[in-house]
Amino acid sequence: MIEFSGSGILLDIEGTTSSVSFVYDVMFPFARRELDAFLEKHWGQASVDGVCEQVADDAGHDSFAIWCAENASVAPKDLLRDEVVRLMDGDAKVTGLKSLQGLIWRSGFESGELRGHVYPDVVPAIDAWRANGCDVRVYSSGSVTAQKLFFGYSQAGDLLDRFSGHYDTTIGPKKDAASYSRIGEDFGLAAADILFLSDVVAELDAAALSGMATALCLRPGNAAAAADQAHPTIESFAEIGSC
Repeated sequence: MIEFSGSGILLDIEGTTSSVSFVYDVMFPFARRELDAFLEKHWGQASVDGVCEQVADDAGHDSFAIWCAENASVAPKDLLRDEVVRLMDGDAKVTGLKSLQGLIWRSGFESGELRGHVYPDVVPAIDAWRANGCDVRVYSSGSVTAQKLFFGYSQAGDLLDRFSGHYDTTIGPKKDAASYSRIGEDFGLAAADILFLSDVVAELDAAALSGMATALCLRPGNAAAAADQAHPTIESFAEIGSC
């Protein structure tokens, strides 16, 4: 049992609230399968234009137009698609890819083909924390759009009202302590009053550098934790004492 006396809890998703296998075996294949059809249907729309600019920026280009001019023999749509596939193949945690995946996943969640997985201990724990006045928020490499779809169309129903904030990599990389400092400022709490739960030690290390309390989630299918990692470990949210 971990006793936490602060008033804010920040949650990762994959490997923390939800299984790694659902993300890798269900959500990622869906986005890859639907990529071409989505681009064909939505090419030229403002949301996709924004993704184009972000993917270009992630790849080190000043703009999508300049990138296209440098690759004039390739159709712009194909240029974007090929880069997105490359990023998917590398499981890249970059903003442009995550934004596009969120847009693609919308149709799957709204149709009912996708339902976000949550472990059975998650909702009761969040409800208990909130009943004690705790502010619960989410920080994931997945876009805020994807996070809201995931929890809005979860296997446990619409959970969005449990969270008072969502953060993605637009606030900063998850392995950068400055990202957690920015989140702490947005919470309006001292860093020590926020507990960050994740399955990734490097993320927890960064959060700890910012002053946050941390705990490593040992969920089924998660990577084995190194023996010398420094964070308290939990197998269930039930092991976190009330705020």
